[in-house]
Amino acid sequence: MKTIAVISRKGGAGKSTVSVNLAAALREAGQRALLADADPLRSSSEALRANSLAVVETSASKLFALATASSRSGGEVLVIDTPASPEADIVAAIKVADLCLVVTRPTYLDLAAALKTIDLLRQLRAPGLIVLNQCPSPRQGQESRVVAGTLDALRFAGIPVSPIALRVRQAYQAALSCGLGVTEWEPAGAAAAETRALADLVRGRLRGETSTLKPANDSLIPEPLILAQT
Repeated sequence: MKTIAVISRKGGAGKSTVSVNLAAALREAGQRALLADADPLRSSSEALRANSLAVVETSASKLFALATASSRSGGEVLVIDTPASPEADIVAAIKVADLCLVVTRPTYLDLAAALKTIDLLRQLRAPGLIVLNQCPSPRQGQESRVVAGTLDALRFAGIPVSPIALRVRQAYQAALSCGLGVTEWEPAGAAAAETRALADLVRGRLRGETSTLKPANDSLIPEPLILAQT
């Protein structure tokens, strides 16, 4: 079994939204996925109360036991919606994870928080992937200045940036309001396509692959900007 920790130390970055949709996309791909809601706010649990997706409310101190039990019961992927604080709880999630997704919006305050998380991953020598969330869509094939600037700031972060950016799309909130991931709510939509592409990328990283993906509609960050490799 593989474990993915979804991390953001800045409120509003969309950590829970990414966790829910990633778990739903992995399940759609045929994997036995469990979502662990370790955030005291319980956003993931509340969003999925009417969904058949397996979700369990837990805490940082119980993550190792949960991962062990899930593996023994035949689970294939454990997605952890982590708390934003305290740092000790974040560290507990990092230590049980095979891959850490650092979720950040392309804003100054989000970036500052993400860089602190990246520094923590480097200290713990934990594998990570930066995921840009709530990004404006490109215009005429060009990323907005705010996205390009964020990518430039992450150029030498020391861990790779996902070539799949999750865009500002109403579908994400509409799906959550129905207790669904976007791949369930609007399977043929743009949000579903980029979420599946991110899930495929994550699965590849867990298998040790480092190559980038081909575009999933408009969701591929231009290749010249993908420079932050380990």
